[in-house]
Formats: sequence, structure tokens, C-alpha cells
Amino acid sequence: MDHDTNRRQFLWQSTEAAAMTAAVATLGGVHTFGEEKPATVRLGIIGCGGIMTNHVKGLVSRREAVSIAWLCDVDPRQNDKMAPLVTRDFQTSPPKRTARYEDVIEDKDIDACIIATPHHWHAPMALRAMQAGKDVYIEKPISHVYNEGPLIIAAAKKYGRVVQQGSQMRSSPVTEKAGRLLKEGVIGDVKVARAWTAETRTVAKPQPDGSPPAGVDYDRWLGPAPKRPFNPHRFHQTWRMFHDYGNGEIGDDGIHDLDMAAWGLGIDTLPKQITARGGRMLLDGHASEYPDNMNVTYEYPDGRLLIYENYPFTAYGLHGFDNGNVFYGTEGYMVFSRRGAFSVFQGPKGTPGPTEGKELRGKTGYPEHMANFLDAVRHRTPTRATPQIAHRSCALVHLGEIAHLTRGRLDFDPQLERFVDCDEANRLLTKEYREPYGLPKLT
Repeated sequence: MDHDTNRRQFLWQSTEAAAMTAAVATLGGVHTFGEEKPATVRLGIIGCGGIMTNHVKGLVSRREAVSIAWLCDVDPRQNDKMAPLVTRDFQTSPPKRTARYEDVIEDKDIDACIIATPHHWHAPMALRAMQAGKDVYIEKPISHVYNEGPLIIAAAKKYGRVVQQGSQMRSSPVTEKAGRLLKEGVIGDVKVARAWTAETRTVAKPQPDGSPPAGVDYDRWLGPAPKRPFNPHRFHQTWRMFHDYGNGEIGDDGIHDLDMAAWGLGIDTLPKQITARGGRMLLDGHASEYPDNMNVTYEYPDGRLLIYENYPFTAYGLHGFDNGNVFYGTEGYMVFSRRGAFSVFQGPKGTPGPTEGKELRGKTGYPEHMANFLDAVRHRTPTRATPQIAHRSCALVHLGEIAHLTRGRLDFDPQLERFVDCDEANRLLTKEYREPYGLPKLT
């Protein structure tokens, strides 16, 4: 089998449901998941704001065979808002409410947890949940810093847990349809993938420190992050602008498009070189610690390239999409968007080829992705966004950020998972954790 066929077969298998039933080789061993579970999955919901509202509404509206037993958030107002969604039409017994995620994972009747907290809490919660025998759906990115990714992979293998990253496009019907065409070689061998986030952003002016809202366990909200006074920007929604809790635009929205770029390339390894730049282009006075624009290029060991861009001023998007990709092949290119569309252009004249933009518009894979996770929990099979797949995509976020913060251009050893001759960059692969909220040991 030649290189092109190998690459296309890898890409296609990543979208095929049949491949999800195979054993997953991880860290030199076979990842087994144990016996099947009952049809009704008992869930613990951790982090009841933001995207979790969409997840719970989806579970309720689709009448999924689940029981939501716990709602957990350090802000009791979030629990109060979520509870009626669960009890009004979905289940008669109200879920328990808590500010302590430990209450959820210590409940022996809980099968799985959905974690949608700020990024700095993802790994500490997920690792402890897996140790307690729970499967985990972790919103993207699964890791706040690079070294958390391999730990999640190791924990999933050690404890036989099902893991799904919230990369919903892995389950989208437009991804499946585009994947078939790429497998068939509609644009030849894909050599370069471009990903972008191109949306307008507003300036968040700095605000003075103050007191947290009544009832909020702010120390627990900070968790493993450094101790500091409460600031309204370092809380709901805008926490993603700060290194202590989030990963900026590239790790918030950009991770979706980076994941699709890696999917389009058929990537099963890490890059060997990363070049990054970024700065203030538009949002002067913005409270964020991250640049408002970034351009990162990743070169892989076989010479293929992945390029990421984000801009805060493009109300028109790029190629008509606020978030998207272009896959450049030896015989043409495909413009692809997670908004549910793609267009193919073939040959030297860019002759229009297969197009999708009406039937699947807006179908971004959310229901299919959650259904895939729940099926994997019941039948003890891998998910479409395994920790291995998730780590390869999240690594792009972390490596790009580190290159931007240090030399701008760095060499990386994909086997050792270390930067070459840059101690400063290697130190940023991890971070310090405030006790007692740090990472557990995988015993």
C-alpha cells in the first residue's frame, strides 16, 4: 500500500463508526474497557454554565437514555438555572446539587461525567474521575498545558475508561461526507492544511478587583490556579483571556479548526517544528493576556504543513466562513467549514467539484458526538475523539503558544515530546499547581 493510500485510509478510519469498535493501542498496550453497562447511563454534570447548557438541552430534547444525577458548579446560580431543564420534561427526580466535584465522582452509581469547566480544571477533574471508575466527556481542550495530555492518555488506559473530547466536528455529517471524498482522492494527496478563526471581537476594558458573587466558592473556582483577588474578567466567560485558566483564542475556538486541520491531513504524529507570531492588531486596551491575532505554522516529519490563523476584525470571515479550513492537495483543494459546508476545486484551473452547503448547513455534530460518547460508555468501545486524537490536536494549541512566548521558532522531538535545545520552552510544557487542587498520582 503506497503513502497516499495509507494516509487516506488513516483519515477515513478516523470517521468510520466501525473503526470505533476496534481495540485502541495506547502506550504499548491494548486499551480495554470492561463489560457493557446498562442502557440508561447515570451522569454527573460538572460545570453548569456556557456550553453545558447546550449539552443538557440536547440530552433532554432528544430524550437520551440517561439519568442526570448530579449538577456541580461553584456558583450555585448556575446549578439553579440548570435544574429546571432536567426536571421539567426529562426526569421526575431532581438531580442533587453541589459545589464539590468530589461529591459527584465519589457516587458509586455514577457511570460518567461531562466536564465543561474552565480549562485549568479539566485534567485535575478528569484524572480523578477516571481513578474513581467514571468515563469522561471533556470539553475542548482536554488539557490546559501540554503535559496533561499524556497523563489523560495514560489514565484512560490504566483505569479502562472511555474518554471523549468535545471536538464535535469529528461526528458531524459534513465531516463524514467530506472524509469520503478525501479518501477517494478527490484532491489527491493532502500536503497542506490551513485553519482559521476569523470573527470580530470587542475590547474588554480592564476592571478593578472586587468581591465574588454571594455564595460562590471562589477559592474552589481558582482551584489549581494561583491565588489572586476576584476580578469580574477572571470569572464567567472572560476567564479564557488569561493564562491561569484558559488558552486564548487558539485554544478556545481555534482548537476546533486545528482539530479538523489535523483530521484533513490524516495526522497521526506531532510536528517537528513550530513557528509562531502574534500581537495587538486591533484590540488596544484589551484586558486579555493573549494576542488578538496569531499565525502559527507546524511542520511535520514528512514535510506536510499545518497553518493556523486568527484575526479579530473579519466580520466577513474567510472564504465566507468565520471558522474553517482549506485542504491543499496535489490535484486540487477543498474549502471546508464546521458550519456544515465544503467546496472542492480541481486541477490547474480550479474547476468546481463536489459541493455541500445546503442540506448539512448548521449541522455541527453536537448530538451525534454526545450519542457516540454514550454508546461508547454503554458498549465499552472507543469514541471518535479518543485521548490520543485529542492530545495530538491540543498539542498544537500548546506548542503554538509556547513558540509565541519564547523564540518564535522552535524544533520539537515528536518521539521524546520535548523541545530541542530550549529549556525555557520545555518548562512551559507543564505548570505549577496550587495545592490541594493539583494533579493526582496515577496509582
